[in-house]
Amino acid sequence: MNRLILFIVLCLPFIGCESRSQSRKTMPQSKPVANSRFTPITTYDSAIRTVHVFVALCDNKYQGIVPVPAAIGNGQDPNSNLYWGCSAGIRTYFKNSKEWTLVKRQKLDNIRLERLVFKHRTKKYYLVADAYDGQYIKQCTIDFLKSCSGQLKDTLHINGVTIGLNGNGKLIAYIGHDGLMDFTLQESYRNTDSLKRDAIILACKSKKFFTPHLAATRSNPLVWTTGLMCPEAYTLHDALTGYIQNEPAESVRSKAAKAYAKYQRCSEKAARNLLVTGY
Repeated sequence: MNRLILFIVLCLPFIGCESRSQSRKTMPQSKPVANSRFTPITTYDSAIRTVHVFVALCDNKYQGIVPVPAAIGNGQDPNSNLYWGCSAGIRTYFKNSKEWTLVKRQKLDNIRLERLVFKHRTKKYYLVADAYDGQYIKQCTIDFLKSCSGQLKDTLHINGVTIGLNGNGKLIAYIGHDGLMDFTLQESYRNTDSLKRDAIILACKSKKFFTPHLAATRSNPLVWTTGLMCPEAYTLHDALTGYIQNEPAESVRSKAAKAYAKYQRCSEKAARNLLVTGY
């Protein structure tokens, strides 16, 4: 993206967030993902581990956020979206990473507008990132929680191997606005298979709003937040750097905080107060 958009992003560290008391926007009801079937497949190469990232594209129209510039707040356009196509969005940031290689890019359906598959350069890890149309943030949240609980499981055949997706992943991540500030979820996300997955939730006040649901999934909250934040890709990227090296949770959280402090130009102490680990 050009320097103007990068300047806007850096100068608005809490862009895309607002309190629950502010006006809410009408969003479409969640519904099953179109033109796709989640299948409870468990046969995959367990030696290859997967990080599955759910990204709810930033959306001025359909999300209860403080509006961002129109060019980066169109939840139906991944290419210029703050959390995807911008310089610090998932697609651009990971494509420019020296640690990851993009091996596949595709559109899935009318809800998941794009899927990216990255392979780690030195470790047996894949990263699969799905960009959800911003108006379907509720469905994105549901799919994330169902994956954490093992209710959704899928696989992907790529490069001659079959890797695990959704609940077959080792780490499940959510990126975007905290939609639980705007809507409630009635479904149960209780763990179905006794597996304990790791989770990262980069959204405003995610510890407060996601705890009741995530606890039922039995997932381990590796990194989540206590306050308002800008959920850009560098925080996830650097957290994964430590995670893939099998570093302890505190080290993973520390790497995430250092990245956030660097790009948001805040103190590391403030970043560590914002980004926490565990319940």
